[in-house]
Amino acid sequence: MLTELNFLQYFHFLRPAWALVLIPWIGIFWMMRKKIISRDMFGGIIAPHLLEHLRVRQFDSAWLNPRRFSQVVLVLLLIVLMGPSWRQQPSPLSQDEAALVVLLDVSNSMEQQDIQPSRLRRAKQKIGELLAMRTDKPAALIVFAGSAHTVLSLTADREIINQYLAAIKPGIMPRQGKFPEYALAEVDAVLSESTAPASVVLFTDGPGSDSQEAFDKYFDRHPHQLLVVGVGSENVAEGQIPLERRALESLASAAGGNYVALTVDDSDMRKINRKVNSHYIVIEDSALPWLDSGYALLFPAMALWLMWFRRGWTLTWVWLLVPIMLAQAPAPAQAAEETSANEAPASHWFADLWLTPDQQGRLFMRTGNYREAARRFQDPQWQALAWYYAEEFMLAAEYFSRSDSNDALFNEANARAHARDYVRAVNRYDTLLTRNPEYPGAAANRDRVQALIDEINRISASQVPEDGVSSEEKSLDGDDAIPAQGADELTWQQAELLQFSAEEILQDPATAQMWLRGVQQDPSNFLAIKFSMQLTRKGTGEAP
Repeated sequence: MLTELNFLQYFHFLRPAWALVLIPWIGIFWMMRKKIISRDMFGGIIAPHLLEHLRVRQFDSAWLNPRRFSQVVLVLLLIVLMGPSWRQQPSPLSQDEAALVVLLDVSNSMEQQDIQPSRLRRAKQKIGELLAMRTDKPAALIVFAGSAHTVLSLTADREIINQYLAAIKPGIMPRQGKFPEYALAEVDAVLSESTAPASVVLFTDGPGSDSQEAFDKYFDRHPHQLLVVGVGSENVAEGQIPLERRALESLASAAGGNYVALTVDDSDMRKINRKVNSHYIVIEDSALPWLDSGYALLFPAMALWLMWFRRGWTLTWVWLLVPIMLAQAPAPAQAAEETSANEAPASHWFADLWLTPDQQGRLFMRTGNYREAARRFQDPQWQALAWYYAEEFMLAAEYFSRSDSNDALFNEANARAHARDYVRAVNRYDTLLTRNPEYPGAAANRDRVQALIDEINRISASQVPEDGVSSEEKSLDGDDAIPAQGADELTWQQAELLQFSAEEILQDPATAQMWLRGVQQDPSNFLAIKFSMQLTRKGTGEAP
């Protein structure tokens, strides 16, 4: 491709005839030099070695003088007139083959409503805005929680992407947790047939325990770029999980990417769209015009020309300090905006100078201030432990679920048991025992919690069913604790089975419409079944 060819191989001048100006220019300077020498009236009177020290040459004696500055300016202007070029104009038949891969967090914490209507719905709205800015560009959608699954591979069909995007909710995921690093394998699968560098945009409210290391290794081996969008607020009510902004900024920095904060308008997505990589494939065409690349030299020539407006040369280079001073002093509006965006107590700022967030959290843990320790910690497992000691067991369980280790699974089950979330606690114990039947304490704890469930079910069997205890009224994908399944109720109902032949369906429009409504499936149910089958084939464990 002509736009990527070697610079020296294709460097040339579009108007080389301007080089003839060098001939009269050299002649003029030679005559001026000769005239200066001829005006030396003391040449034959005073000895040359004495005359050299008696002459007053304010400018000629210095290396930087008006004559040499004028020579530099004339050389720069002459190069501009000659028109240096080494690349052709882009072809109108070029095509951007850079792919956009969207990773969407659909874990339970994304259902929080600290930003309206919820974190997940706001993230889906932002994804829709980003895709609308990239019409006819390939994009893929991957969701993750305790496992990662590809919703749609690379496609430019925005309608089908929006249709599946609207159907995404935490209930479709077969496994709970928060592991963004599991989505990296899906990214490789999606981009297996693409040779162009891609942009991976991660929408989440926090990373997992091993996410930063995994993302660092992945993007160090691949030419793709990472853009992280933080979804949520850092200031949340008690019992809610705040946005892990600092952890996400660290993850983006380690992977060589950028972190973008969520905004009310579409300025965040416009910023993402500007940062998305482009990879244009241009058709080679020798008839395309060459770009005149010499106009950039006008700016240094104009800067040097300003020297002639000063008296003397003592402050010749002061103008170079102006852009440096301007760069050091941001505009008042910009400074105010940055202050409001990164508003933090002075104590936090001073502590950040000497201690990492995890070290600050350890200090608060030693003093017994577990809530502040949880806010300072950046590692999810330390955050989980701090919330556990603070007796915020549901928050602790959420953070424990962000690690895929046996210890984290055991701790999550214990936390849910303390929060009276007995049903999920038993499910976590069962998953742990499936992985490691000999894990110490898991079987005994499971039996104790199951005994509590059986006792609650026995009591509820003799009472009128109440809202909030039946598994039919609460889903295991929600955040509320479920102490037991409730008493089983058996009901019988005679259902009339309707059967239609193919002729009846095709001939009767009303019957055909009714049949179509029956076979149409909710995309959420389709995705849930698809993801569950994928997880089973991968053998990564049973769904909680």
